Amino acid sequence: MSVAGTSTAPEGRDARDTPVPEPGGHRGLDPDQLPDGLVIADEQGRVTCFNAAAGRITGVAPADALGQPLEKALPLEDLEGRRWWQLTDPYGGLAIRDRQPERNLLLPGGREVLVTARYVRDEPLGPVRSVVVCLRDTEARRRTERSHAELIATVAHELRSPLTSVKGFTATLLAKWERFTDDQKRLMLETVDADADRVTRLIAELLDISRIDSGRLEVRRQPVDIKAAVSRHIQAYVAAGQPAERFLLRTEQPLPALWADPDKIDQVLSNLIENAVRHGEGTVTIGITPSASPREGEETGTSVTVSDEGPGIPEESMNRVFTRFWRGSKRGGTGLGLYIVKGIVEAHGGTITVGRAHRGGAEFRFTLPVAAPAYLG
Repeated sequence: MSVAGTSTAPEGRDARDTPVPEPGGHRGLDPDQLPDGLVIADEQGRVTCFNAAAGRITGVAPADALGQPLEKALPLEDLEGRRWWQLTDPYGGLAIRDRQPERNLLLPGGREVLVTARYVRDEPLGPVRSVVVCLRDTEARRRTERSHAELIATVAHELRSPLTSVKGFTATLLAKWERFTDDQKRLMLETVDADADRVTRLIAELLDISRIDSGRLEVRRQPVDIKAAVSRHIQAYVAAGQPAERFLLRTEQPLPALWADPDKIDQVLSNLIENAVRHGEGTVTIGITPSASPREGEETGTSVTVSDEGPGIPEESMNRVFTRFWRGSKRGGTGLGLYIVKGIVEAHGGTITVGRAHRGGAEFRFTLPVAAPAYLG
C-alpha cells in the first residue's frame, strides 16, 4: 500500500497538528522508511499497513499483522489495564472525533509506547474510512528524563556546599561581629566571596547547557587573537603560583585571521588548560597551528592543541569524555565542563577530539573555521 509521509505528534501537540498519510498520495514513499511506527486500518477495522518500525516497536511481524483486526494486531491497554480500542471505540464513537492525542499506552508484557491516532473521514461527521496510528518508543524520552534528573541532582549537590558555607559565615559574622579580629573577618568574607563565585559559575554552566541542548547558544563573532588569549591564561596561572616553565606555547605562523566569540573561546581555553594543570602532570603544551577548515567551502582554519605529560585518559573512556558528568578523576568538578566545551566549539562550526599525547598524557585538539564575515571577502 502506498501512503504519504507521516510522523508522530511532537510532545505538547495533538494529532490535528500531525501530517497524516492518505491512501493514494505520494506513491513513491515507502512506509518502511519512516522512523516512527505506522499502522493503518481500513473502514472494516482490518490492518492494511504495518510498517517495519511498528514491527520493531511492538515485536509483531508486519506480515502477521496485515489483515488482522486492529485490536488484535495492536492490543493496547491504558495504564489502568483497560483495553484501549474497546475504550475509545474509534469506529462507533462520537462522529465529531477525529483524533486521539499522544499518550502513553502499554503493549503486551507491559512495555510502554507513545501512541497518536487519527480518524480519517470522507466528510465531517461521516463514518470513519480509516484509522491511522503512529507509534513511538519511549526509550529516548526516558533517557532524556534520566539525564535531566541526573543534572538536577548533580547541580543541587554542588550548590549545597558553597551555599552552606555562605550561610554559616554570614550568620556567624552577624551574630558575633565584635568578637572577631579584622584578619578573621577578612578571611571569612574572602571565603564567602569565593563561594559566591562558585555558585555563579554553576549557574552559568546550567544556562550554557540549556542553550546547547536547545540549539540556542549564540556566537557573537569578532576578530580573536588566539595566541594572546592563550598567553593571558598562562600568565594568570603563573601569577597564581604555577612555575612558568610548566607551560610551553608553540605557534606556527602565519595564522589565519580568526573570527569567533572571544568570551566563549576564553571559556574553552580556560577549561582545557585547567584540566591539563589539575589532572595532568609535567609540561602543559599549547600548540596553535593553521589547518584545514572543518567547514565545507572554507579552505583555512585554526587548530589549538592542549596536552600534558600525565597518565592520560584510559582508552575505554575516550568515547565518554565529552558527555555529561564525565570526570577524569575524583578531584571535584561537576563533570559538565567538557560537555560545554564541545557545545561551544560545535556552535562555531568547529570540531574537537581527544587522544593520547606524544609523551603519554591527554591531548585535546579543537579546530575552528576562520569564519570571516562575507563583507570581508
